[in-house]
Amino acid sequence: MSTPAQTAESRAGDTVLVADDLKKHYPVRRGMFGQGVVKALNGVSFSLERGRTLAVVGESGCGKSTLARQLTMIEAPTSGRLAIDGEDVADADRARIAALRRRVQMVFQNPYASLNPRKTVEDTLGEPLVINTKLSAPERADRIAHMMRIVGLRPEHAKRYPHMFSGGQRQRVAIARAMILDPQIVVADEPVSALDVSIQAQILNLFMDLQDQFRTSYVFISHNLAVVEHVADDVMVMYLGGVVELGDRRTVIGRPRHPYTRALLSATPAIFEADRRTKIRLQGELPSPLNPPSGCTFHQRCPYAVERCRNEVPMLREVEGRQVSCHRAEEVGESDA
Repeated sequence: MSTPAQTAESRAGDTVLVADDLKKHYPVRRGMFGQGVVKALNGVSFSLERGRTLAVVGESGCGKSTLARQLTMIEAPTSGRLAIDGEDVADADRARIAALRRRVQMVFQNPYASLNPRKTVEDTLGEPLVINTKLSAPERADRIAHMMRIVGLRPEHAKRYPHMFSGGQRQRVAIARAMILDPQIVVADEPVSALDVSIQAQILNLFMDLQDQFRTSYVFISHNLAVVEHVADDVMVMYLGGVVELGDRRTVIGRPRHPYTRALLSATPAIFEADRRTKIRLQGELPSPLNPPSGCTFHQRCPYAVERCRNEVPMLREVEGRQVSCHRAEEVGESDA
């Protein structure tokens, strides 16, 4: 029986995930007879290479979790293209979708809520193998034991239930469940935000060790830019359902060119004074996706906004080695340089 590590070694480095103008709109009732549309995702495009981590950041309501549901095929997009390992999800039938889901697994924010309290660790890890593979019972037991060792769980943990573990141990079980089918892509939705700070670093290091071993690609969703700086290769900043900045980690975090990215980074705590940024206080609240502003969706809170920003939607364009959706990207931050 080949192990996940052996299978991973045979893979060639290439693009495993492509999202092209991905949209997800939800119809909602407004009043007695009215109806509106929530534009949770409104034209998101990016690609992900094998063995790399794309961090998706933004404040609550920006569309991060909606994007996760599209990538894991929990929901179908309203429009746009989603391709996994070169295969367009929209053209796939039900059987093919089921096969593609095996390649994309998810780790949720709350490990206790994502695990069945009536199943032991052994049953939790064995269920995906029963459904998706033709392994015999002894082969499944070997795979389960192997994966438990990799994520730092002891053999006696196999017969225990979720309530018998700490939060960090439960998240290790959830990670083992996601990895046991040797997926090409893992979508991690705030996977450490529910854990104690002392445990977060252990789980992040586990993610990175697993990526080195299996060359898995991650879509890592987080609001914590300190975490993102630790794990990401590339960073995608979202605002009100769209992408405002996208590029490699050092470029985006080192010298952001979108006013919203700068504001997010300025709010990140830093231990050393040299790493601290001037605080940028955004005025107003996040607009409603039911009634987004005209032009640039950020213009109502942006200190750089001009008349063009209020009337013309900025397209993603390349500025200094990253993609930015801002009419005045070249001017942003120049006074700080």
